Amino acid sequence: MRSTTGWRVDDAATPLRRVVLPRRDLRPDDVAVRVDHCGVCYSDLHAIDAHGGGGSPVLVPGHEFTGVVTEVGRDVVRFTPGDRVAVGNIVDSCGTCAMCTAGQQNFCREFPTLTYGGVDRHDGSTTLGAYSREYVVRDRFTHPLPDGLDPAAAAPLLCAGVTVWEPLRALGVGPGSRVAVAGLGGLGHLAVRFAVALGADTTVVSRSPGKAADARRLGAHDFLDATDAARTAAARDTFDVVIDTISVRHDLGPYLSLVALDGTLCQIGYLGEVAVRTTDLLIGRKKLGSAGSGGLPATAAMLDFCARHGIVADVEVLPSARVDEALDRLRRNDIRYRFVLDLSDLS
Repeated sequence: MRSTTGWRVDDAATPLRRVVLPRRDLRPDDVAVRVDHCGVCYSDLHAIDAHGGGGSPVLVPGHEFTGVVTEVGRDVVRFTPGDRVAVGNIVDSCGTCAMCTAGQQNFCREFPTLTYGGVDRHDGSTTLGAYSREYVVRDRFTHPLPDGLDPAAAAPLLCAGVTVWEPLRALGVGPGSRVAVAGLGGLGHLAVRFAVALGADTTVVSRSPGKAADARRLGAHDFLDATDAARTAAARDTFDVVIDTISVRHDLGPYLSLVALDGTLCQIGYLGEVAVRTTDLLIGRKKLGSAGSGGLPATAAMLDFCARHGIVADVEVLPSARVDEALDRLRRNDIRYRFVLDLSDLS
């Protein structure tokens, strides 16, 4: 075994603790990555809040990170020490089911191995995330980080980015498409940038009128104040695709009303139970869909697209020792639009 330093959760009520963490010795197809930057995802908060303390498996969050390869296993040919790389929230899958062979490892029928809180498919150990200085990962689930992408601002692309990228591509968004993005946060601001770069006429829908200027800065062509009943009524049946990034439970009816004939509301922000009136779908043959994370081909395509179009997240970078501050401010929604931890202070 090898070791590294990282931030462990003891329980939901206490600060994260800096500890020495184990990492496996490299398998033939592994790479060791010095983690330089790791995004702080809202799902990290969910995992921390759900952690049961001492009787639970060790929890080290972090699943959207960039860094540099420091060592490779004997069978690795894609990477050499010194390469810039990026890793997302999936680090393994069965590789043989219909989803995996279709390049949708995120939907693996045996369930993918998550970057943290997952079960290693070889030894059954619990995976420990990238709030740490080193991560050991299969080379197949490691992506080259394109030149020109800032490693701190690129880290959130590996979770938030691909989560909005996949449905936009699957729904055929491009020139001539009319897209609305509901919610302007960690997911939403990247959805806006992608939709605009794909050539879509893009509108931000928000209950916070103060975000109108930011929507324009991100490239949106219009802003719809969801509290303005007259404007919302006028926008009925307008959009081919509505990407709903709102992270709390809410009524989907008003957002379905914005969807055009044969269009789709893709709900990706809130992953709990929802209620839908059938008539909200029936009138206009509207569709309700969802998406989550991304497969390896989609992630690679997204990174290439981002490099060509200069797309990264809006980030606030903090030293990892301030991780609790980042989590607390994220809980209060005091961020535009993604925290990223600089792990160099763990060296």
